[in-house]
Parts: sequence; structure tokens; C-alpha cells
Amino acid sequence: MKVYIVHGINLDQLGHRQPAIYGHQTLADQLTLWESWMANSWPASSVEAVQFNDEDALIRFLQAVDGEDAGVVINPGAWTHSSIPLRDAVAGLRAKVVEVHLSHTYAREAFRRVSLLAPFTKGTISGMGWLGYRFAMEALLVEAADIP
Repeated sequence: MKVYIVHGINLDQLGHRQPAIYGHQTLADQLTLWESWMANSWPASSVEAVQFNDEDALIRFLQAVDGEDAGVVINPGAWTHSSIPLRDAVAGLRAKVVEVHLSHTYAREAFRRVSLLAPFTKGTISGMGWLGYRFAMEALLVEAADIP
């Protein structure tokens, strides 16, 4: 299985944007860790991480990589709560999707407690920091491998 880690708007600022909430690591820092973990734990699988500040480009990417043999870990950022086009795109995917948020969105502002994507995902992991991404990848890989 190929796992795509898809980051939305403003997540290219991780590492220096509100580190008290989002931590000090960048996407590049994490990709190195994810690739190493994947190579050691799931050698037949691979991971690719992308980030978009353009909603149209993100949606086109999801449509291009869609397939039953793909897994998507998505942190849409603020689009989680506001993007009907992204919601509709995720609803139409054949790929399995897990939504991830670094911060505990349900403990933050009221508007962050509503995800337009959640009804169309396998689940949501919120508030586990960077470890949430690994949990999401593992959930997708275990399901694909049909491991009980």
C-alpha cells in the first residue's frame, strides 16, 4: 500500500507557527521519521508527504492518487471546518482516509470541533501530536493487510 500524508493550508509553517500548540518539528523532520518507520515496519509499503496552500491543487492531488490500494492520512488544517469542495472530494474517494490533527481540536475553539470531512473518513485522530500520523498510517496498513 502507498500511504499519502496530505497537509492542507498553513501546515508548511509547522515548526515555527504556534509551537506551543503544534510543536517545533517541521514536515520535513517528520517525513524522515515516517520513511524510516515505514521501511522498518512495513517494507512492502511506502509513504509520500505533500502540502498544499491551494485548495484546488490539493483536491486534484487526491483525485490523481485515488484508488482502492491507496491510503490517505489527511490534515486539512482550517479547511477541515470550512471546505465543502474538499468534503465532496473526500466523500468521492475510493482510497481509505484517516483525518489527523496535531492539536486536540475538541478542546479548542468551538468552530474547530466540527469536521466536514469526518463523515467520509475511517476515523479521526486529534490531539496526539505527531504520533497521531503514525497511528493513522498503522491503522490503514493493518486494515489493508487484513490483520485482526
